[in-house]
Amino acid sequence: MTKLSVNINKIATLRNARGGNVPDLLKAAKDIQNFGAQGITIHPRPDERHIRYQDARDLKSIVHTEYNIEGNPEKNFIDLVLEVKPDQVTLVPDAVDAITSNAGWETKKHRDFLREVISEFKRNGIRTSIFVDPVIEMVEGAAETGTERIELYTESFATEYGNGNLQSVEVYAAAAKRAGELGLGVNAGHDLSLDNLKFFKQNIPNLLEVSIGHALISEALYLGLENVVNMYLQRLK
Repeated sequence: MTKLSVNINKIATLRNARGGNVPDLLKAAKDIQNFGAQGITIHPRPDERHIRYQDARDLKSIVHTEYNIEGNPEKNFIDLVLEVKPDQVTLVPDAVDAITSNAGWETKKHRDFLREVISEFKRNGIRTSIFVDPVIEMVEGAAETGTERIELYTESFATEYGNGNLQSVEVYAAAAKRAGELGLGVNAGHDLSLDNLKFFKQNIPNLLEVSIGHALISEALYLGLENVVNMYLQRLK
């Protein structure tokens, strides 16, 4: 079964809107795991507009499933990850002012940089994943960095699926197949939702993990957090 890792950035966004500790991020992480999710994802950014660096530290003792920290590997982020030592770090080429992730790595262009960063994480026992577009060349470039996994950037699929273009999944299937041939594990994330997840899962070979935040938390406003987590788990069966 593909694992569900819930990105809790939006819970932190809501908390930060009023200050204080409502909603309680740590309690939410505990509850999400108790509801059946197999992982917690956070994506701290330099301005700490949602997840704060201290949240990353505090969650270390709370996450008993799989702890995944995403981010651009600039110095402060690297230092944080090496301090916290999550199960997985997902490297994302975000600009400092990015609202959300909007592109995968140019893995050929940044191969040497990524190889250096990844080797440091691996020396510290942290599994690495690289955020990539569903492009065979980028998957092949990822394999040259020494990463254990890739995360397929699924915004394009979600947009095309919403427009009725089911063939949009084919490039993702091809990228996942090539990753498997190269010995890379496959994760996926961005704009996956209750509407499109089952179809995506059915068509992607060897999908190990999906990371879902914005849609899941938004759907939970109407349907309830426990119910929505279980609805996602059903779609991944």
